Amino acid sequence: MNDRDPRPAAAPRSTTLAREVVATSWYIAVSIVFFMISALGIWSLWALLVRTRLEDPAVIVGYAVGSIAVLVSTVVLLVRYRADGDVGEADRPPRLRRFLSWPVLLGTGGSVLLGAATVSVLFGASVLATILCQVRWGPGIRWRGVILVEAALVALWFAERARLEGAGSLTFALLVFGVALPASIALSLWSWDVVLELDRARATESRLAATQERLRLAGELHDLQGHHLQVIALQLELAERMLARDPDAAGEQIRLARASVDAARTGTRELAGRFRGVPLPDELANAADLLRAAGLAVRSDVAADAVLAPADLLGPVVRECTTNVLKHGGGRWAEVRLDRDGGFWRVVFANDPGPTSSLGAGSGLAGISHRVGVAGGDLRTRREHDRFEVVVSVPAEAPAAAARREQAGEGMPR
Repeated sequence: MNDRDPRPAAAPRSTTLAREVVATSWYIAVSIVFFMISALGIWSLWALLVRTRLEDPAVIVGYAVGSIAVLVSTVVLLVRYRADGDVGEADRPPRLRRFLSWPVLLGTGGSVLLGAATVSVLFGASVLATILCQVRWGPGIRWRGVILVEAALVALWFAERARLEGAGSLTFALLVFGVALPASIALSLWSWDVVLELDRARATESRLAATQERLRLAGELHDLQGHHLQVIALQLELAERMLARDPDAAGEQIRLARASVDAARTGTRELAGRFRGVPLPDELANAADLLRAAGLAVRSDVAADAVLAPADLLGPVVRECTTNVLKHGGGRWAEVRLDRDGGFWRVVFANDPGPTSSLGAGSGLAGISHRVGVAGGDLRTRREHDRFEVVVSVPAEAPAAAARREQAGEGMPR
């Protein structure tokens, strides 16, 4: 987030992707642009060697303008294609508006110029089909359109084949870049959709696993507390009945009730210790979801290797910071970030406090500071006129024993 203007204009739509997925998207986008540049180069070479029309300055200017228009259209459509992948079909612009958008119209004009400059309907139609392939047609529609376009391009190639005699090996190159180019682009974008869907499935599976674990632990907690509370109630009732005629026996029942209370508390602590198994990325994702549900615009930036962070220590920190923002924030936006700085993991919670916020005035931050201090970490806060930031740093190898004590409630200030 920019320190000069930390307030996002609107709630973000982008999905937090793994680094490998982001790298794949860049690879696919660069490959598509490279294919387009290669096609433009091959056809310009063919026009130079066979058509000999590039001696005309008007043809050169037309080909250059058409090439620039097609490349600009390609880059903008790829960016839009990536952004549209983060939302559902119902939240995207209407299909007709997608095809009448300025990048598509710019690419259409460039395709016409390229076809006219090379005197090749095949080339102009191929580039136009490639531009249209980069628009989200809807599920199952694009591939039917690609098949029809490919059939039309093959027919155009046979129609122009007679005029390509004498071009030698360029004839095959024109077949590859003219006929196969739209299908190659469509296949590349389809592969990106598959990768994006797999990443969403991975994130969904992780959240479902965390939710199932919480439900299971909630059931176990209900059974544990229900059993002990029932036993305690019976012991106290028995002590009440025996108090008048046998005070010693009544006292024994009260001592047993106290022992049952201790057993319930120990069982609850053990169960809470098992709750530490929830992965830290899921904790951060849940925190971001809670803040968004409260009406805040949230930016989340989580390191790809966040599963290696000490979840038993940072999990309570994330929950406490989320609670503080919800209870005392009173602003419009929030930022959640987790990264690794050398031998330390760093969690950052930032938000705009709002004019009546009491953020930072309670005892929650003192509890967090004590918890991370036991493990060798530290807590720092920074307040500006429109930004309140909490930075918690803990060693990458936090002492497990200290973390367990903190989770069990030992060593906390009374």
